[in-house]
Amino acid sequence: MDVFQKISLLNFVIIFTFFIARNDGRRRRNENVKRVENFRQKEKDVLDTILGSKNARGHTYDARIRPQSFDPFTNETDPSSPTFVNVNIYLRTINDINDYKMEFAIQITFRQRWNDPRLRFDDQLGRMKYLTMTDPRKVWMPDTFFRNEKSGHFHNILVNNVYIRIFPNGDVLYSIRISLTLSCPMNLKLYPMDRQTCALKIASYGYTTDDITYLWDAADPVQLAQNLNLPRFNIEKYSSSYCNVKTNTGEYSCLSVDLVFKRQFSYYLITIYVPGCMLVIVSWVNFWLDPKAVPARVALGVTTLLTMSTQTASINSALPPVAYTKAIDVWQGVCVGFVFSALMEYALVNYALRGKVKRKRKLSEAAAEIENQVRMMDETMLLCNGNGQNGKSKNSPKSNINADHIVLYNGTVGNGMRGGSRKNSDHEQQFNLNNGGNILMNPLLEDPAYLNWLEKQDKKRSRRCQMPQDRSKRIDVVSRYLFPLVFAIFNLAYWCTYLTQARREAETLSLIGQNGKSSAG
Repeated sequence: MDVFQKISLLNFVIIFTFFIARNDGRRRRNENVKRVENFRQKEKDVLDTILGSKNARGHTYDARIRPQSFDPFTNETDPSSPTFVNVNIYLRTINDINDYKMEFAIQITFRQRWNDPRLRFDDQLGRMKYLTMTDPRKVWMPDTFFRNEKSGHFHNILVNNVYIRIFPNGDVLYSIRISLTLSCPMNLKLYPMDRQTCALKIASYGYTTDDITYLWDAADPVQLAQNLNLPRFNIEKYSSSYCNVKTNTGEYSCLSVDLVFKRQFSYYLITIYVPGCMLVIVSWVNFWLDPKAVPARVALGVTTLLTMSTQTASINSALPPVAYTKAIDVWQGVCVGFVFSALMEYALVNYALRGKVKRKRKLSEAAAEIENQVRMMDETMLLCNGNGQNGKSKNSPKSNINADHIVLYNGTVGNGMRGGSRKNSDHEQQFNLNNGGNILMNPLLEDPAYLNWLEKQDKKRSRRCQMPQDRSKRIDVVSRYLFPLVFAIFNLAYWCTYLTQARREAETLSLIGQNGKSSAG
């Protein structure tokens, strides 16, 4: 054979081998498909057998009848024993925690597992691990409900998010995705430094503990999704516990998941406490303004007061009306009180200023009256002096003085005697009157006691004139130090009191959580 023939024969062998291998692969694939189809047919046959009118044991399966407890050691059922339902929950999301309605919304994957001896089947030498169903109406289901549920719904996009797995030993696993809105009674005394414990309570509606008993899975009964974040809360801890309920119709099995939410205080510190402090401090600017600047001081006081009132109304609108006092109520009430007190302080200052004006007017009128009296006395002295020296007639109306002696104390003005002769060698001057009487002028300006009395009177008058202005300024000066000092003392007492109470509440909840986990384990 030449080389060409050898190459041709080799190609023929290769092509023939390829066709044989291809046909063999097709045959094997067809056999595998038939085998798979036969296996799926066997699963269908098994389901028809265990759920059909008569199973392999000759019994009719009725989904309305509760399964009897099965003892794997004796391989017998116990009619008097309850059905044990093992529960585990996967917490997917926490959508909202509503303080006003006292509720929270969650989305969970809820799983229940129980044993139904009527659903046992042959596992085909381990090849049939479990059977999957999507119609839970074909098997018996526990009458589970959520005790504190307000509303809820199933998810059916794109298909119903539910499945049932039936295992060869008769175990049934039921899993479904549910969104729930649950009630959560809250104690807001420490708001916004509080912690709230919200529960998810699972119970049987019609079966008592003699019929159904709920149990938490021994390993990890509650799971939380990773990166589970809330806008205003943190999940501080969670625990599982039992909460069996006794009523007039019997005792019912109950499970509880307790979620402890810690409120994020930084949000409230930035949006409530810091602005409140700033408004109170702004109201103190009034103490440095001129008391006569009425529009500026009144506008500043009223603006800060209205702003504090608006902030208080906004906070209360997001909270339920409760009968007790919350921590935020104490803060807002005291801040409003400080702003209102600053406004009232200016009312007191203004009153003091108006009192000064009135006193000034009265003193001016009194000084004018004294000047008039002194002027009249000077004219009288001049008249008397003129009668004594020039000898005017007795019938002159200005010389008709019916007194033996007239002593003039010209000290009310403090300027000495005005008019007439000021020469008094013997400290007295005599003027002859037409009626024979004498007017004795006794100037007291040279008497030390009289001069001291005049000086004291002048000081009293000046003090009365300046006292109102000093009083208004004194009120502002005292307020500049008194208001910040009292507000600082209030802050110290407020934060020490409520932070201590919040720490005690955290310790109490920690103890409750430990007890709950021990009872669930």
